[in-house]
Amino acid sequence: MSLSPNKLEILEALLLHDKPVKPMQVSKEMGKEFPSVMMHILGLTKMGYATPAEKGYYLITKEGKKFLGIPEVSRDVARTLLVGKLHDKAFHFYLDIGKPLDIKAYNLQTFNSQLKRVQVESVDFHMKRGDFEAWFEGIGDIELAKKTTFLKRLTLDGENLRRKLQIIAVNRCIALAKIAGYTVVTK
Repeated sequence: MSLSPNKLEILEALLLHDKPVKPMQVSKEMGKEFPSVMMHILGLTKMGYATPAEKGYYLITKEGKKFLGIPEVSRDVARTLLVGKLHDKAFHFYLDIGKPLDIKAYNLQTFNSQLKRVQVESVDFHMKRGDFEAWFEGIGDIELAKKTTFLKRLTLDGENLRRKLQIIAVNRCIALAKIAGYTVVTK
């Protein structure tokens, strides 16, 4: 089964949020008319790719993620992504080509903490080059790689980009922690 470009883009937006979201918010973020977005969300719901979460909110389903090519993650993989010592696959932050920052991430938890302290120019540099999604894919987190690819299409930069990437990465860590069986404490 295939989706129209608009439906696909809306499904990707639901994945980016990965929590219940109002169609009006999706409409604003995408710069599309609300009635069109709502119509496509209802179509995605009929197809089983989205589901109403609570009154007026919608969420991507496992089938929706599967359609986007996102595999389910096992408990062991979730643990490795979160706290594994992936030294041979560490992410090295750069300010520009030939300008390393001597800041590394060895797993998603260290990535989140380093993302907060690295210069925003480094975030812009790596996003434009596709380095983040390549690293996420390389360590085995296809879902986070795809979310980062979809985030890139929003053409954010600076602190707006960093904040959105942090939100996506933190939410992914929370989801993986639940899969791994870890206790999740949020502020």
